[in-house]
Amino acid sequence: MNVEVGEVIDLGDIHVDLVRKDIKHVHLSVYPPDGRVRISAPRHMTPDIIRVYAITRLDWIRRQQRKLLSQERETAREYLNRESHYVWGTRYLLRIVEADGPSTVRLKHSTLELVLRPDCDANKRREVLDAWYREQIREAVSPLLEKWEPTLGVKARRILVQHMKTKWGSCNPVTGNIRLNTDLARKPSECLEYILVHELLHLIEPTHNARFQSLMDRFMPRWRPVKDELNRLPVRHEDWAY
Repeated sequence: MNVEVGEVIDLGDIHVDLVRKDIKHVHLSVYPPDGRVRISAPRHMTPDIIRVYAITRLDWIRRQQRKLLSQERETAREYLNRESHYVWGTRYLLRIVEADGPSTVRLKHSTLELVLRPDCDANKRREVLDAWYREQIREAVSPLLEKWEPTLGVKARRILVQHMKTKWGSCNPVTGNIRLNTDLARKPSECLEYILVHELLHLIEPTHNARFQSLMDRFMPRWRPVKDELNRLPVRHEDWAY
C-alpha cells in the first residue's frame, strides 16, 4: 500500500498527523504514551473535509488523551532476581536459574522461575518470558472459544497472539482473524475473556455503534466493570519510536 506522510492539521492545542493511503474510509487513532493523534485518510479526500471530520471528533480525542495520560505505567523491567512480574493478575518474584539445556519458565508458589543458559542477557530473558506469556494466552483461549463461538454464532478463522503496543486486541471482520495482546496473560483472566468476546462480536458488528454495545450487554452484562479494571491496571513500559 502506497502511503504519503508529512501533512499536519492544527486544531488549536491539538496537532493531527495526516497520512494518506489507498483506503476507502477515514481512520482516527490516539497513541500512547502522550496522546499523539493521527488520521489515515483516502487520497481523494480534501483537507477541508478531513479537518471538519477531526473537529467533530475533538471531544473523543481529548477523552482518549486524558485516559492515556492518567494510565499508570510499569517501570522498565530489567529481568533480574526478585523483580516483580504478573501472571493472570497475581504478582510473582522473578528467579533466574542458570542451567544448560532448553529455556523454561515455571511457576512455584510466589516465584516465577526463569531457567536459561548462563550467557543469556536481559533481551533473551525478555524473549523467553514473552514467548511463555504467548503460550499462556493460547492455552487459555481454547476453552474460551469452545464456550463463546457457539454462544455468539460466530467462528474466528485464526487467533493470533502477539505483543501489541496500542491495543488489547483487534479483529478483521473480512478475514475473520483476531489478534490478542500477549500482555493479557499478565492481567486477571476475566480481562482476556472480555477482550475475546469483544473481538468475536466484531465478526457480527464491525463498529462500536449502539448495536455493538447492545450485543455486549446481552452476552456479557458485566463487561463494563471488567473494561474499567483493565483500563486502570498499569500497562507495560514501552520505548516509543515514532
